[in-house]
Amino acid sequence: MKHQSPAWDLASRTSEPSPGVLFVEGPASNWIVVRGDAGFIIIDGGYPADRPLVLASIRRLGLRPADARAMLITHGHVDHTGSAAYFSETYGTPILCAPEELAHVQGKEKHQVTFGQVIIRAWRPRVFRWMAHVIRAGALKAKPATQAQAWSAATLSNLPGKPEAVPLPGHTPGNAAILLPEAGAIAVGDAFVSGHPLSRFDGPQMLHPMFHSDPAQALAATRALDGKDASVVLPGHGPVLRMPLRDALAALRS
Repeated sequence: MKHQSPAWDLASRTSEPSPGVLFVEGPASNWIVVRGDAGFIIIDGGYPADRPLVLASIRRLGLRPADARAMLITHGHVDHTGSAAYFSETYGTPILCAPEELAHVQGKEKHQVTFGQVIIRAWRPRVFRWMAHVIRAGALKAKPATQAQAWSAATLSNLPGKPEAVPLPGHTPGNAAILLPEAGAIAVGDAFVSGHPLSRFDGPQMLHPMFHSDPAQALAATRALDGKDASVVLPGHGPVLRMPLRDALAALRS
């Protein structure tokens, strides 16, 4: 855990914004544990070096990591898949993602910000600090989840929380949000966020364009969230948004 900031603390960074939905605001990327009568699932898994924190957050709830019904991946970037290969290989946990994202999660494709895109901006202090953290967090040594599988609506509906996938291409080709209708919450991954080390403010916002495969498509894709009923928004970066999804989208687009 040497990569984490000395100020980062698991207890203070864990909240339950909806019943049965545990949100962990990680050192630089978030993950979620969803509990139900039939067990629990994990949504996203931080950077590779976040794995001890992911395991600790599950055990802190009195749960066993080996009992996870599945890990759902919103998209295949290394700051969201960092624990996936470990869970798959160690516990046999099903790693599930959108069919359009499967090759990315399995490591057969790459849709990631390039080193060149970052290095030309590294003179900026925020970018340099973020880049240093990414390296410490194991991003350059990430292991793909080669046994990942594509989810289906039927598969998801049988999991705790009865998650529903909402395709949001643009951040990556198969990027998706995960609606938790029973909890009135939605995990939006990086479709939009509430903060980021490169951002100067908190609140609903798009990531820097260099992080998106297609920035224009990424923003346009958020229209697929219109009409979705959620009172809590769980972003992949930044604090939880305790506001209706429609208000978060309105702020995002203003």
